[in-house]
Amino acid sequence: MHTRENNEEHSQGVTLMTGGSVRRQIVRFALPVFWGNLFQQLYNIVDSLVVGNFLGSDALAAVGSSGHIIFLLVGLFSGLFTGASVVISGYFGAQEHQKMHTAIHTTVAFGLLAGVVLSVVGVALSPTLLRWIGTPESVFANSALYFRIYFSGVVFVTLYNTATGILQAVGDSRHPLYYLIISSVTNVVLDLLFVAVFHMGVDGAALATVISQAVSAVLGFIRLIRSDAIYRVEPKKVRLNGPMLAKVLHMGIPAGLQNSIISIGNIFVQSGINLFGATAIAGAGAYLKIEGFGFLPINAFVLALTTFVSQNLGAKEYGRAKEGARFGVISCMVMAEGVALLIYLLAPQLLSLFGGDPDMIVFGIRYARTVTPFYFLMAFSHAVASVLRGTGKAVVPMVVIAVCWCLVRVIYISLFSASFTDLRQVVFVYPITWFLSTLVFVIFRFTVGWIPKPPASSPATEPAKSR
Repeated sequence: MHTRENNEEHSQGVTLMTGGSVRRQIVRFALPVFWGNLFQQLYNIVDSLVVGNFLGSDALAAVGSSGHIIFLLVGLFSGLFTGASVVISGYFGAQEHQKMHTAIHTTVAFGLLAGVVLSVVGVALSPTLLRWIGTPESVFANSALYFRIYFSGVVFVTLYNTATGILQAVGDSRHPLYYLIISSVTNVVLDLLFVAVFHMGVDGAALATVISQAVSAVLGFIRLIRSDAIYRVEPKKVRLNGPMLAKVLHMGIPAGLQNSIISIGNIFVQSGINLFGATAIAGAGAYLKIEGFGFLPINAFVLALTTFVSQNLGAKEYGRAKEGARFGVISCMVMAEGVALLIYLLAPQLLSLFGGDPDMIVFGIRYARTVTPFYFLMAFSHAVASVLRGTGKAVVPMVVIAVCWCLVRVIYISLFSASFTDLRQVVFVYPITWFLSTLVFVIFRFTVGWIPKPPASSPATEPAKSR
């Protein structure tokens, strides 16, 4: 079904995922997202590699210590754009193009506003937030400098997320990939130029990231404005539509709060890591970069699931939505354990890429080998949360994550931090909380269900046979 429409959409660079093989559609969408995320991850890891090798472990700790705070602020708004993507993809699946256009232009206006607000908040609060998590004095100045430069250009992050959210909502995951390849290469070149050639400090790494993010944002909006596709953005129509903004926020606020809530819990964990000094901070930061790389294929499937489920429910294809959810969740768990095995075995070699400090490497290995065996639990929770967001039940994963991944972590660190004698005691809180969220989502599956049942008057369509 939808054959003619599908051909027309593909000619515009978009994909309607309401017909054809379920597995093929998800994988086809996820692959460009994976490669795009791979290059996006280079923003952070290249900074760390260059800083660690040319400036030393203290500078590496400075860059790493700001990571959780950056995600706390940026993650809130990124979640809001996830909500916008769900709304847009739902209208796209239902072929309600006028409502889709209104949602797109409202999202762009909100992206501009969010970028300005986030920039002001980030620059103004950076010292306070770094003090809050107990950043050591030896790295405080560099942490604050990196933080402020990053947030001075954070509007480019929100605008890129806006453009990507719109394109991915209509099934176009290829063009965001192209833009990220270009901007990531830009970041690598500028990192080496500013730090290795011009001998700038962490400010050079931060500036390189800002410039490369600007490149990706500009390319994304060139596509949106100049395209003849149905998602075209007309600058004169960019404004906030009250009812549509309310719908976007209704879907996006839970996702944004979920991101920020995770970050709050992680900031408390970071405060526990900070007790062990700059070397431990550097080792933990290096491991987290590796984990970020390792989870890229899982994150790609997670995003694909949200779009796939939303489009198919918009088109009343309940059977396809259910089949896609099952395939996506299982795939994420299998991939997570494959990644876990590689990181567990290769942790010493991977961590040595961030500099030759043996103590830093030891701390990173302890972190990696404590948490990697439990990756499948984290993957399961992320996948189910994405499915529920695609169904419009964004509040459910927000509440589960708030309790399991934030509240429990805060309580654990608050109660036991004074008695910690080993980094592994701190980071073991992650497997504990992943297990708790997994348990809750499994119970929810067998009591309420992840995918809504079709109305009695509209029986579920049979899913297309997957190949």
